[in-house]
Amino acid sequence: MPLQTIGSRPQQQGARDPNITVPQQIQTGCCIVGGGPAGAILALLLARQGVDVMLLEAHDDFDRDFRGDTLHASTLELMDQLGLVDRLLQLPHTVERQRLIHGPKGPVPTAELTKLNTKYPYVVLLPQARFLEFVVAEAQRYPSFHLVMGARVEGLLEDGGVIRGVRYRGHGGLQEVLAPLTVGADGRFSKVRQLAGFKPVGIAQPMDVLWFRLPRHADDSAQGGGIYLCSGSYMVVVDRAAYWQIAYLFPKGGYQQLRGAGLESVRRAVGERVAWLADRVVHLQDWAQTSVLSVEANSLRRWYRPGLLLIGDAAHVMSPTAGVGINFAIQDAVVASNLLGSRLKHGQVRERDLAAVQRRREWPTRLTQRFQALAQRQSLSDWLTGTRVPIAADVVQRVPLLRDLRMRLFAFGGFRPERVRP
Repeated sequence: MPLQTIGSRPQQQGARDPNITVPQQIQTGCCIVGGGPAGAILALLLARQGVDVMLLEAHDDFDRDFRGDTLHASTLELMDQLGLVDRLLQLPHTVERQRLIHGPKGPVPTAELTKLNTKYPYVVLLPQARFLEFVVAEAQRYPSFHLVMGARVEGLLEDGGVIRGVRYRGHGGLQEVLAPLTVGADGRFSKVRQLAGFKPVGIAQPMDVLWFRLPRHADDSAQGGGIYLCSGSYMVVVDRAAYWQIAYLFPKGGYQQLRGAGLESVRRAVGERVAWLADRVVHLQDWAQTSVLSVEANSLRRWYRPGLLLIGDAAHVMSPTAGVGINFAIQDAVVASNLLGSRLKHGQVRERDLAAVQRRREWPTRLTQRFQALAQRQSLSDWLTGTRVPIAADVVQRVPLLRDLRMRLFAFGGFRPERVRP
């Protein structure tokens, strides 16, 4: 019985058009859609177990300007467990040992990462493109790993209510990948999620972000990064070693108003809020030098259906607060590898196995999203407008146990980092 393709264009009845190419079919043990952190790490972990795995990435390379460049303790401990951390840290990066809030009275630590019980009590800022290249190069050491770049998924293959693989268009035309399990790890705008008919439940966000770069001088302070507060708005300055990345936060949906005020208003705001950058805002000359991030946070009620699992941003989009998105996606991948690897080797993944992945990862994910929302409300109400802090946010900030819980969730993607099973 032929497989039904979800998302493909319906074929007309009658004689087959000789110009239509019949897709070639490839069989694999697991098809992963999306070569981001979750997909690349899962592919590496499965390949290490001897699972035949195919990783499909829609772009032709990883050399793009990603926003998520923060590797927390959970990811560093994973790379240590895999024997890769020393080589990873040879790549150019910067280290953040505490989070600073720059207010009228000077910088104040808001998260003392050195207090974490881990070999890596800090955050590494490493360009995501270099991290992905590193992980994929390691995966390519295993003969069971297969990478296809420029593979744009167009449909899911279904038989009797079970997802059996995907149809994608690549440089060689249409291809079909048949697999006992398809994993959607293709990010916040997941094509797989859309094709499968999943609808995420959103969590209201109060802000959006305008990103841009400014030059870094050799004599700039190592403590220049952090959150800069000012009545009415705030900015985040991130040390990227070669430059400063600026996150200019503005009210949700206010981009057109920001554009209407002109780029000079942005330059002026930077100079007023971060005085030591005032001499270099002149380098911001065109809106083309900026990009807008529409801040979202959401999650699926169900991350799976027979033959299909969603992980990372495809299953739950984290807000940019504390930069935890990459690390939560990677923790999803570790759990999926631990719970599904041995079954994938025998092609016998059950629906309850997929449910077990969601059960283990859903609770820390939802709890962290709540902490992120509280942190945002606290920032907006207390530091920016001077109005009363929401009670829940105030309690978290004042109670050391809750404050430490929040820091552990951010650092470990849960109460403790997931470890790869031997």
